[in-house]
Amino acid sequence: MSDWSHAFLGAMLGVVPLVTALLCAPRAWPTGLRIAGFTLALAVVITAMGCPRAARRGSVRLANGLLGTELPAPLELASEESSRGLWINRLRTAGWLVPHMALGAMVTVLSGLLLLTAVTFASVWLGGGGAVDAFGQTLTVNSGLPGLWAVAAAAGCLAVAVAVCAGAAAVLRLLAPVFLDHTPAERLAAVEEQMRQLAQRNRLAQELHDSIGHTLTASTIQAAVAGELMERDPDAARRALSSIEETSRAAMDDLDHVLGVLREGQSPRTPQPTLGDIGPLVERVRRAGAEVSVETVGALDRIPATASREAYRIVQEGLTNALRHGTKTGIALNVTAQDGWLSVELTNPVDAAAGCFRPGERYGQGNGLAGIAERVRLLRGEVSTGVTDSGGGTGDEQGGKRWRLVARIPLRSAP
Repeated sequence: MSDWSHAFLGAMLGVVPLVTALLCAPRAWPTGLRIAGFTLALAVVITAMGCPRAARRGSVRLANGLLGTELPAPLELASEESSRGLWINRLRTAGWLVPHMALGAMVTVLSGLLLLTAVTFASVWLGGGGAVDAFGQTLTVNSGLPGLWAVAAAAGCLAVAVAVCAGAAAVLRLLAPVFLDHTPAERLAAVEEQMRQLAQRNRLAQELHDSIGHTLTASTIQAAVAGELMERDPDAARRALSSIEETSRAAMDDLDHVLGVLREGQSPRTPQPTLGDIGPLVERVRRAGAEVSVETVGALDRIPATASREAYRIVQEGLTNALRHGTKTGIALNVTAQDGWLSVELTNPVDAAAGCFRPGERYGQGNGLAGIAERVRLLRGEVSTGVTDSGGGTGDEQGGKRWRLVARIPLRSAP
């Protein structure tokens, strides 16, 4: 039934171009001119019917729904070369309409004739016999058993109608991918879109790691501080607990936002934090009991948005590592934007007494530093990390050793 429905719709679609072509070929014209006018009008109308994008989408949906094909939905090419691909698809859609209309008309007409013939044979036989005009011949149908062949003829007509419909549908199934499937340009665009979505999801996962990791670290330290001050300084303990509540809510907002984007498969619409937001970030770290000095050079508000967002995440991960592995004193952050470069430098004393660093170990190696390296690499920058001698400052552990993170991002190359 679905095959016949598809054929019937094709026949109905063919009414408009057929009537228009007949009107464009008056009988008063010579035969050759009438044929030319009829053919030209038919081609123009069918091409015009295939031009709208809705025509291609509708053809794909009908083929998938009624013929059982598995054609992908048409893509919207966004490149400047898409106009050429758009016209190719319009012509391919018009090319699909030709067999759809022709075979649809053939199936509809033949099915109607065969069904009418089958009904006529059966009704005449049931009515006691008589003459039947079928396919240009007059046949006599007797009543009773001698005329039982009329029932077989009626069944044969129905079988032929079914076979014609099935054959036309099979032909259209073979032609559908030729005219309605994606072109190589569309397949390439689909692959690029999939890669873009995967890269977006990977970036969101990295941002979620940075945000949640920073929040958990700060909250853990603040909880420990609140526990120590609960008896001797209740006000300070309450401030620490209040800070935990604020940072936790911010982390939940980030989590809800990222999970919502991942579920919907859409790009984030809410503004992402930039270097202009490092003030609240540093303040949260200070509430965790850390001593942080900040120095900025240059106009941070003029940094390209992409570089500013990634630099914020780099600072966030660096401060998180400092809270996890450092002494929480003497943390120094320097952000400089000049001479076409954005430089982020963060240093903090190494807490060897707490077991966070031992000679020969790789301090702070983990997903956080790998994420920093990936961010900087994507922006065509350079990053270096490691333990250095600070000159034996009085506040440094293990003879003045400090952990140093430096990331440099070229502002003119930032995508």
